[in-house]
Amino acid sequence: MSPKNNYTALRKVAVLIDGDNAQPSLIAKILAEAAKHGNITIRRVYGDWTTPQMKGWKEALNNHAVQPIQQFRYTVGKNSTDSAMIIDSMDILHSGVVDTFCLVSSDSDYTRLATRIREEGLYVMGIGKNLTPKPFVNACNIFIYTENLELSDEELEERETIVENGLTSKETSSKDQKKKPGGDYSKKPNPVPLLKEAISMSGEADWIHLGAFGNYLTQLDPGFDPRTYGFRQLSQLLKFYKNHFELRFSDKEGPSDVYVRLKPRSK
Repeated sequence: MSPKNNYTALRKVAVLIDGDNAQPSLIAKILAEAAKHGNITIRRVYGDWTTPQMKGWKEALNNHAVQPIQQFRYTVGKNSTDSAMIIDSMDILHSGVVDTFCLVSSDSDYTRLATRIREEGLYVMGIGKNLTPKPFVNACNIFIYTENLELSDEELEERETIVENGLTSKETSSKDQKKKPGGDYSKKPNPVPLLKEAISMSGEADWIHLGAFGNYLTQLDPGFDPRTYGFRQLSQLLKFYKNHFELRFSDKEGPSDVYVRLKPRSK
């Protein structure tokens, strides 16, 4: 196990879910994403369990050992779930029992909570829909869009076949574009400018380790995810844009050592 994986394994994660702003059908994938960043020690979902919209959570709670936290709505039309979740978060923060928070919501009300936790030097992961306001996304160290969690392995494998066949981004046809749930990839923002900016941010004139490159990307955009463009791995996305980037694989330090650089201009 690499030093990075050792550090991740030692992290203790609190997963706090706003039940009014999350999908119970995605609970398994949400927990799987959070588990990539450490050992989940706290699992809670907040909401008014007397309301019909929370009924969908019952099976998810039983199957995944998630603790339900009741918060009544004291005024009609007002949502007090966020207040309860914020108060609990601060209690957990000051208890020192975790060093990573996973906040599951698409609500911008959690922006200040995320920044406050980061001010204490803790890691914050957000999970929410594509419509999540940018201030909340940018307040997190990393943000995962639920639309990417909805992508099936079959959809991703079909998209990755494009790379295996040696095609580039300019050579794919509209038939290769998925319509749901990730949407039409041809309509996604072009990732090349962001990828190039991350290389510039590194200050390296030549090859950059892919791990460091990924860190620069999340610093520039916490919501960056290769799955947004139909690929499970960053290296596959870079292969897709092989007109702009080059990859080098090294087995000197381990099978996962990959390096990237801008493709030199042909003379």
